[in-house]
Amino acid sequence: MGRVMPPWPVLREDFAARRALREDEVQDVRTLLLEHADPAAGPHEWLDAAATAVAVACLGDNHLWQDLLLEDRHQLNALLRHWFPSLVAANHSDMKWKKFLYRALCERAEILICKSPSCAVCSDRPLCFEAPDTPH
Repeated sequence: MGRVMPPWPVLREDFAARRALREDEVQDVRTLLLEHADPAAGPHEWLDAAATAVAVACLGDNHLWQDLLLEDRHQLNALLRHWFPSLVAANHSDMKWKKFLYRALCERAEILICKSPSCAVCSDRPLCFEAPDTPH
């Protein structure tokens, strides 16, 4: 009999130390996610596990989909769309997810200048922080 995988990403073991130092941050992101949760998406335990996994993965140094050990951003979008559909709808400009989540937290706290998490070492930093395209 094959092993059944949960409908949320598995947490990376190497994030435990980061989480211990930044638990308040994890809880802030988790709370934001749960505010946008679809209770019909699955059992509460699964919803809570998905929110926790995403929040902890935000502590990583790579793109969120990479830190969740997903194959690509499309899988991350599908996961978020399933569990947190109103959050996906709010990201109407398709901003990178870590940046979007932290910007939402900053806006909530009325912080106008907000540094994104763990981006200094990311090889795609210019893609996330370049000037937005001007509408034609």
